[in-house]
Amino acid sequence: MGERRIYQRFIARLRGAPCFWALVEGQRLALSDLSLRGFALPTPGNCVRGAQFDFVLQREGVPDEIRGRAEIANLFGKDETATAGCRLVRVEGDGLERLHDWLVTHVIRSATVRITEKDADTIVSGHSLI
Repeated sequence: MGERRIYQRFIARLRGAPCFWALVEGQRLALSDLSLRGFALPTPGNCVRGAQFDFVLQREGVPDEIRGRAEIANLFGKDETATAGCRLVRVEGDGLERLHDWLVTHVIRSATVRITEKDADTIVSGHSLI
């Protein structure tokens, strides 16, 4: 199956360490990736596609949070190695704007060459590059 995401997704690690997290049912889970429309995270193997859940996104070292609801769109692997690809269903308040800002900052911090904020914004807002 080919890539179905419209927006660019970003590996949720910086210098090898997790930098984006989700609180789900009291558990803090390191995200695998993050985009303007969703995220991927480790999940128990008993989850089902289409299930919805509340989440709180967090950025390592920053007291900001983004709250909302997501739906499991895809499941990969099984048991303790399972990963759920999740689609954002609802984001509270200005959460989408803040998520955009988080990703722009992440792109700038992750770049191996110097890029401008405008370049990073284009990458975050543009279509998937993969």
